[in-house]
Amino acid sequence: MADGLSVFLVEDEALMIRMMIADMVEELGHHVVAEADNVRDASAFAMTAQYDFAILDINLKGLYVDPVADLIERRGKPFLFATGYGPELLPSLLRRRPILRKPISLDQLKVMIDSLFPDAVAKTPH
Repeated sequence: MADGLSVFLVEDEALMIRMMIADMVEELGHHVVAEADNVRDASAFAMTAQYDFAILDINLKGLYVDPVADLIERRGKPFLFATGYGPELLPSLLRRRPILRKPISLDQLKVMIDSLFPDAVAKTPH
């Protein structure tokens, strides 16, 4: 994948967290193709956007993201959670999904993406 992976990013904290994660995705040679900050918009994008994988915050303005995760899973797309919460807030079937604990580092994100897509070509973080 010479052009990197396309990412669907779901995070309700726009100024701090979502921009930081999007910047890290770009620095790793991938690109964010869709963003959402609430369950309604994220559900629509989950079913219609063209992406390789998704990064999901668990809590979006007080609502849990599991309906969005279910839609992504139905499409057969990989996803991971990026959250300050632990897996105990997830339905049991989603607890086996990869979780990055906030604050996320560039190296942690790279390792997680590499584990989901071992054959993807990405940049090495500086």
